[in-house]
Amino acid sequence: MKNTEKTEKGELQLSPGEWKLMEPLWEHSPQTITQLTARLEPQTGWGKHTVITMLNRLTAKGAVRYTEGERARLYESCISRAQAAMRETESLLQRVYGGDLGLLVHAFVQQKGISEAERAQLLAILQQAEAEQPAPPEQEG
Repeated sequence: MKNTEKTEKGELQLSPGEWKLMEPLWEHSPQTITQLTARLEPQTGWGKHTVITMLNRLTAKGAVRYTEGERARLYESCISRAQAAMRETESLLQRVYGGDLGLLVHAFVQQKGISEAERAQLLAILQQAEAEQPAPPEQEG
């Protein structure tokens, strides 16, 4: 098995094309180059050589690994979609908003607006986070 472990927090960033290739691996793994090409070609126009190049890049990043199958290499993801999404979100938050989550949310609300369902969802998330937060230690006085 070949696998370079570079999936430590913050080290892995996926390009838009790499996200497209990872999606079918997240849905079903392992897959061969032929299977991935057949899946991606209709939407991307990528041929076998493009898929191979992308897989080599993702393998070097530690996002994908392969095993030698009987007839072909079998590729699978080393990172979940949720982990990749969190890394992308953290990267955006740091790069664009200096780590300030409030600014990020404000920017989205100002530009896109917010539906009642989204508002309720955000409030529920905040209430859950508050409930899970440990109580501050009592100060002696």
